[in-house]
Amino acid sequence: MTDSQQTPVPTAADDTADGSAPGVEAKVRAAVEAGLPSAVADLSKLVRIPSVSWSAFDPENVRRSADAVAALLTDTGMFDTVEVKQAPIGVGDTLGQPAVLATRAARNGRPTVLLYAHHDVQPEGDEANWDTPPFEPTVRGDRLYGRGAADDKAGVMAHVASVRALRDVLGDDLEVGLAVFIEGEEEFGSRSFANFLEQNAAALAADVIVVADSDNVDVNTPALTVSLRGNVTFRLTVSTLEHASHSGMYGGAAPDAMLALVKLLATLHDDDGAVAVDGLTSYDAAAEPPAFTEEQLAEDAAFLPGVTSVGRGPILSRMWSQPTITVTGIDAPSVANASNTLLPGVAVRISSRVAPGQPAREAYEALERHLRAHAPFGAHIAIDDVDLGDPFLVDTDGWAATEAKRAMTDAWGAEAVETGIGGSIPFIADLVREFPEAQILVTGVEDPDTRAHSPNESLHLGVFKRAVLTEALLLARLDGRTAS
Repeated sequence: MTDSQQTPVPTAADDTADGSAPGVEAKVRAAVEAGLPSAVADLSKLVRIPSVSWSAFDPENVRRSADAVAALLTDTGMFDTVEVKQAPIGVGDTLGQPAVLATRAARNGRPTVLLYAHHDVQPEGDEANWDTPPFEPTVRGDRLYGRGAADDKAGVMAHVASVRALRDVLGDDLEVGLAVFIEGEEEFGSRSFANFLEQNAAALAADVIVVADSDNVDVNTPALTVSLRGNVTFRLTVSTLEHASHSGMYGGAAPDAMLALVKLLATLHDDDGAVAVDGLTSYDAAAEPPAFTEEQLAEDAAFLPGVTSVGRGPILSRMWSQPTITVTGIDAPSVANASNTLLPGVAVRISSRVAPGQPAREAYEALERHLRAHAPFGAHIAIDDVDLGDPFLVDTDGWAATEAKRAMTDAWGAEAVETGIGGSIPFIADLVREFPEAQILVTGVEDPDTRAHSPNESLHLGVFKRAVLTEALLLARLDGRTAS
């Protein structure tokens, strides 16, 4: 398909706001509408670059992606500087993946807004599970399919498109300051993120930080994410024997590692599937979460017939405010290569989501204590490759959150909703630490059908349009506000 075939423009009917805003805001709406075809075309070009940041993949593709993003920002003509930069991982000389940093100085006391997104993507997985090639952007109905079409190259293009709209309306009269930070390794743990912030603190300093990497309630209802769970991930290795032994000769007396592992993993949850680890806490939200039915959960999460939910309490509380523990990978002989032996050792990848309010380090220590205390048959436990990310709670009392929700409501024609998200954006804790006075807004272009990280990831084009309009209205309004 050509770009023109793949970039239908949502009509005015997709934007349910009344369109009656006078002056600048009416022009912003018109500019967003006019710029949408080129925004979706440029997004399609970005999706074609397989910018997987994981270490086993070609880093040249991430470099190509960074260069393409830098060119888009440069071409707006709205930035004083646009650079592709890298920062070291940890304290060594190894550099992280390339990121893009663009800046425009504020004038006349206006606030500075930092716009964040990431241009790297998850691996595509088994291409046989995709209905269309993962790196060939394809439109079906009102959705654009492709790896990164939503997470998070649509976030990148929402920033670019909103700046283009302001350029077309205000040009060099724009006084609000802009810093754009497009990261290149969010899907690989943001391992150089803290160093990047430290090395570029002056350029990134802002009054408001917009993180465009989250979800919306549905394709018609905008959301400002106000809570995020943290994460703890690690490799757990369980060993019982020095070498494999014949299962017929020694089975029934010698403990194989798989048996020990299965019994150990079973202690992590109770009979309802709720986490059963002392020291992992839940978050007590001030308000009850919105209603969410078992039927909605089963549909959104694609339950097989007869499968039931796990855990206790309101469903959204389980998904937003309670800890989870998931086995996301296992190293063991495949079924095809299985032999009749007792396994000496087995390794799994554990992923735990940490409730808002609990430090990730504290959660990790609780998990480690539990695993060592419950290892059966004297099995040996080893834990390594640990990665921690703290949860986050948004302060919604600031003027920036008020302005963001107002912009969402005006752009979508529906009242903005404050939501929690069960996923994690660990680097937000780094932003809070480096810029403690900044107000952080977590927005996004995704919806429940996006399938980020999964086969057939897609972007709803009407949501994309409204996300661009939201950001453009927000920036236009902050252009008339004095920083405080």
